[in-house]
Amino acid sequence: MKRLNSLALALCVAATCLTSAANAIAQESQPTLTKIESANLIAIGHRETSVPFSYVDSNNQVVGFSQDLCNKIIDAVKAKTHKPNLQVRFIPVTSQNRISLVQNGTVDLECGVTTNLTSRQNQVAFGDTFFVATTRLLTRKDSGIKDFPDLAGKTVVTNQGTTSERILRKMNEDKKMNMQIISAKDYGEGRMTLETGRAVAYMMDDVLLAGTRTLTAKPADWVIVGTPQSSEAYGFMLRKGDPEFLKVVDETLAHVMKSGEINAMYDKWFMKPVPPKNMNFDFPMSDNLRTLYKNPNDKAFE
Repeated sequence: MKRLNSLALALCVAATCLTSAANAIAQESQPTLTKIESANLIAIGHRETSVPFSYVDSNNQVVGFSQDLCNKIIDAVKAKTHKPNLQVRFIPVTSQNRISLVQNGTVDLECGVTTNLTSRQNQVAFGDTFFVATTRLLTRKDSGIKDFPDLAGKTVVTNQGTTSERILRKMNEDKKMNMQIISAKDYGEGRMTLETGRAVAYMMDDVLLAGTRTLTAKPADWVIVGTPQSSEAYGFMLRKGDPEFLKVVDETLAHVMKSGEINAMYDKWFMKPVPPKNMNFDFPMSDNLRTLYKNPNDKAFE
């Protein structure tokens, strides 16, 4: 009898697991807008320290240029689903987990600083590009580092799972530079590694390095240098195979860009003092970005 009870219990547990797995698969394959409408909830992936794009302020609110654009999409989703009181769940993501969290449906829309790459398009879909950056170096003014060849034999930090890490490791291998490469989990760890002297330079996207510089103890001691190694097209990520949701994302972004509304947003985050230190990035909009806003697209740069 005990054996029968144990067998029955095992079968019950197995059935429960199968049911849970089936429910997870069904939810994952469900169109995002249907899922959002049914749950009255949209899950937004955000970064915690990617100033001025996506970060958490002193009031524990998610803010930034990416988030301002994301809020426009959230409003559009509210209208599309007829859910004016739609709840928003903010989920912090990192370079390491952001793609998987979009793929498995934990995050409906990732509004951070993710580069649209051809290789990533095999895993997720991207909305229209909303920013273009180049990869360079942040270093002390007196470090002697002027360009990438100066890193030979030195220690450099970058963020794990990023385009910069891939470029830096390939450069190290191809040019036999004997660099020591530290892979930080996020910008906070990368900045700490740089400020404490464990690395002479920090390689990442120039605009994010500008944000990192504003968070250092003495921003005037730091400078962004180096020949750009790549151009990064930032796009919001969503699950593949969901054309209806992608349409809402792209139509919303295209309207904000073509109408000129994005100009005020850009000035707010790149040409005026921003929290937490009320530092001005003084990062004028490039001609390439102006051209992009006139003709929005989701093309990868590689």
